[in-house]
Amino acid sequence: MAKKYLLITFGCQMNSSDSEKIALVFESKGYEPALKLEKANLVVVNMCSVRQSAVNRVYGVIEKLKKLASRRSGLKTKTILTGCILKKDKNKFIKLFDQVIDIKDLLKNIKTQHSDNFSALIPIMTGCNNFCSYCVVPYTRGREISRPLKEIICEIENLVRRGTKEIWLLGQNVNSYQYNFPKLLKRINKIPGKFWIRFTSSHPKDFSDDLIKVMKESKKITPYLNLPVQSGDDKILKAMNRPYTVKKYKEIIKKVKKEIPNICLSTDVIVGFPKETKKQFQNTAKLFKEIKYDMAYISQYSPRAGTKGAKLLDNVLTKEKKRREQVLNEILKQTALENNKKYLNKEIEILMINNSTGKTETNKTVKINSKKDLSGQFIKVKITNALAWGLKGEIKKAT
Repeated sequence: MAKKYLLITFGCQMNSSDSEKIALVFESKGYEPALKLEKANLVVVNMCSVRQSAVNRVYGVIEKLKKLASRRSGLKTKTILTGCILKKDKNKFIKLFDQVIDIKDLLKNIKTQHSDNFSALIPIMTGCNNFCSYCVVPYTRGREISRPLKEIICEIENLVRRGTKEIWLLGQNVNSYQYNFPKLLKRINKIPGKFWIRFTSSHPKDFSDDLIKVMKESKKITPYLNLPVQSGDDKILKAMNRPYTVKKYKEIIKKVKKEIPNICLSTDVIVGFPKETKKQFQNTAKLFKEIKYDMAYISQYSPRAGTKGAKLLDNVLTKEKKRREQVLNEILKQTALENNKKYLNKEIEILMINNSTGKTETNKTVKINSKKDLSGQFIKVKITNALAWGLKGEIKKAT
């Protein structure tokens, strides 16, 4: 009987990229993927200590495993924890998992590979040098290390030849890619074939006019940009060790919108940072109304051991953090719907994820009705309905 493993991933796209390689590790050892927890001989959890919510979800997995063990009459499922783990979290989990393995040790002999999918996550760099006061990445993943440009180009060329239609370039700060990020984008854009290029995440302090120019002129780079602001108040940004002002951030957005009018904008923001007053939060709400984001990843602040922020008094009550998150979500819901209505009755090209869901160039989700599996195909659709978090459309023809 084949050994089966279940891989559970909590965290960002970088973690998802790591999970592709983790799967290869265990499949090379004779394991097959399990579809359900009950069918797995081995459970591997790839976690991220960046947010407390992800840590809490690991405890949820442990509870499920305990319940499973009680039903299996002595048959044990082996458990492994890996990923981006703070020492503090590691010390807690080491008693709850059979093994806790450093992600670097687990993947040290694995070259970058991908499943036969139409979308690929390509890390161009790992680590971070910015030391934002709320973030553990420099402590868990180390300082910035960039992959050679030629190595990335070769990898993407192979993927495109295999039929990959969407390339996501990943890094904690792609703008500080050692070998010039705009240059890398230009080189990828020249690779023959029909595919889309996306990237995340960018840091406002390194966002250059050259990058905007390359985004505008490169046909394969999609008009989608995630530019984390984290706060709409200068004093909070300074406390977060984010070396830019709200004015500087808005200037970047203004340039981007001028050069790429159909740009879709998303951001990351933290509410309830230590000493954030209601007035300072209102500055963030004001920024949301002004920028009119299409999407935002809103987090309630939670102190992470080892960071400078952990030394500050976490004085904003959980109830107030939740309220502030809801305020921003309501603004986002309105601006996203307003932006999505611009697509009504237009014919656009989408990349299908499965037989009922696709993505626009601007990374918006489109729901359609199709009896065929169109995964990985570019098709034309007419948008018939606009919702806050997505669109609905009718199939026109394949492109």
